[in-house]
Amino acid sequence: MQFYQQGFQPGDPRITHPADRVIAPPLKHPLPQEVDVMIVGCGPAGLNLAAQLSKFASISTCIVEQKDDRLLVGQADGIACRTMEMFEAYDFADQIKQEAYWVNETAFWKPDANQSDKIARSSKIQDVEDDLSEMPHVIINQARIHDALLDVMRYGARKIEPHYSRQLRNLTVDHSDPNHPVTLTFERLDSQHLGEMETVKAKYVVGCDGARSTVRKSIGRELVGDSINQGWGVMDVLVVTDFPDIRLKSAIHSSHEGNMLIIPREGGYMVRLYIELDKLKNNERLSKQTITTDSLIAAANRILHPYTIEVKEIAWWSVYEIGQRLTTAFDDAEKGRLPHVFLAGDACHTHSPKAGQGLNTSVNDTWNLGWKLAHVLTGRTKPELLQSYSFERQTVAQQLIDFDREFSKMFSAKPKSASHPEGVDPAAFQQYFVQFGRFTAGTAIHYPPSDLVSSGQYQELASGQTIGMRFHSAKVTRHADAKPMHLGHTMKADGRWHILAFAGEQTFMSETCKVKILCEFLHQNPASPILRFTPQSADIDAIINVQAVFQAPHREVELTDIHPLLQPSKGRYGLKDYEKVYSALCEESSFYDKRGIDKKNGCLIIVRPDQYVADVLPLDDHKSIIRFFDSVLISST
Repeated sequence: MQFYQQGFQPGDPRITHPADRVIAPPLKHPLPQEVDVMIVGCGPAGLNLAAQLSKFASISTCIVEQKDDRLLVGQADGIACRTMEMFEAYDFADQIKQEAYWVNETAFWKPDANQSDKIARSSKIQDVEDDLSEMPHVIINQARIHDALLDVMRYGARKIEPHYSRQLRNLTVDHSDPNHPVTLTFERLDSQHLGEMETVKAKYVVGCDGARSTVRKSIGRELVGDSINQGWGVMDVLVVTDFPDIRLKSAIHSSHEGNMLIIPREGGYMVRLYIELDKLKNNERLSKQTITTDSLIAAANRILHPYTIEVKEIAWWSVYEIGQRLTTAFDDAEKGRLPHVFLAGDACHTHSPKAGQGLNTSVNDTWNLGWKLAHVLTGRTKPELLQSYSFERQTVAQQLIDFDREFSKMFSAKPKSASHPEGVDPAAFQQYFVQFGRFTAGTAIHYPPSDLVSSGQYQELASGQTIGMRFHSAKVTRHADAKPMHLGHTMKADGRWHILAFAGEQTFMSETCKVKILCEFLHQNPASPILRFTPQSADIDAIINVQAVFQAPHREVELTDIHPLLQPSKGRYGLKDYEKVYSALCEESSFYDKRGIDKKNGCLIIVRPDQYVADVLPLDDHKSIIRFFDSVLISST
């Protein structure tokens, strides 16, 4: 899918005429007086949270933004494999895949061994290891991700539209108020209502308002860390060049002129350049007043020598300094007091953008928080669950800071040579890049044991589905219609838990079949978490969704033999759901083999609403199923 050939145009590239891309300015509605959740900031973290909460009709959510309209261009562009898996849960991953640039290979360049003033390619490597994810690592304008999330919000069960031109002036928490303890005061910035003040009371507030977060300051939290005093420029440009790897992600180390990272952009013509600037003095700050686009282009040409780059158009550019900072806490909780105000994204962690982790870590923050807020607000669980957000995400943020500090130091260092023996060997940089490939892909996140993550007593039953890590999808064949599909794609952003039953050697749905016995327990036993935690007026899979994967080919399974729990009647007409039974065999491979499922005994995998594996259990360990859900959910009666 090619575009931008005639120049950069923001918006949907499938719309050929620029005038048709114009969207009417947002309506200037007043803020509500009370809400369940107030989200401050329309960055990726805030929009992702609003998109999740829009799935719940009973939850009132408001999201505000200081800018006067939606984002159109610039800022983040790298979308990790794990983030794409998340987008699949919203059903817009295919759209992003079609439009985006796919990062399949990375090229490494270093000083030429014979002429040190020139650069030479040292190697090309595969960017993402095989079978790390069914999703690619892609590059796309952050604004297009915003547009997709805005559509999810717009068409959700509880429709949400952002309120723009609002600046948060004050936030206070009254812990004696059991209903709406947080009070926020906003100043309107739009010309029709300039200076007007609005007050909103909320049950919960999430600050997604960036590194200078007013929410963070209001609850007395600080960003703590340091800067390595290294300046960088970034440009999205349409170029003409003789550099041979212009359409590959390229890390370039020159001997004396600095370093550069080339990130090809979507559409086939645009590229992003990260250009190293001179080292900053102590307390020196970068700004667009001290750096020009001409100086950045000149620096790029010096680094690329003997190749040249001619910039035809600049779509967006900025300058920044590298710093790694982490907030002292991710919420306002104190000993003996539950949280009501949370921080996400840049409001609680900042780092360099070159590893492409900013947007990805930010959306994973609110991916973790969103379902937990929904559980509390819909009465599925106790408010104590919200303490797990800081517990799980603060460790991930620290790992990101540690990785980014080392990555930035290596990228900014001069290549090792006789004149710079303290420099970094380009081969060592490449090795570090490969070593942390799973981390940058977002698939290495591993939550520690808690009520939400078991200690892993039966991990060997599913060795390829690590407890505490995201469910690693692979293909299966759906029984009802013989459709080859990814099992992980059945887990949508709807707040449901998942029990996946993988059958052992027993004959399908025979009297000794442990999957059948499990279904009988879940469907009829009064101790069943499905019966205890599902409201009587709701579909039987509204809270816990049960699916089964059998080793037999799909043609050997008869529809009439399937247990009613795996073929439930749903909706006002009582229509049968035929999409819960799968064969592990698909396209000459087996899910069991690919993900280490015990073929003899089978197993049961409990997956959280955010697609992370909570537990692996034997199929007949019904007591552990009861014990797990008792620790998380509360009765619907």
